[in-house]
Amino acid sequence: MRPEDLQKLTTQKMPYGKYAGRFYADLPGDYLGWFARKGFPQGEAGRLLALMHEIDHNGLNALLEPLRHR
Repeated sequence: MRPEDLQKLTTQKMPYGKYAGRFYADLPGDYLGWFARKGFPQGEAGRLLALMHEIDHNGLNALLEPLRHR
């Protein structure tokens, strides 16, 4: 993980799929779990999805709240 990736979760949007246009931090847990089972895509999108899945799966979503208000 890169330190700036946490900020990206709250400022970058999902570029494609059912939840295109939603911030990574706002993606539902079942959608993140689907990617975890099927495989994350290559590149930055996959890296951010995997990170968000780990945060959501471990109940750490509150860590992102201070970053949302910047």
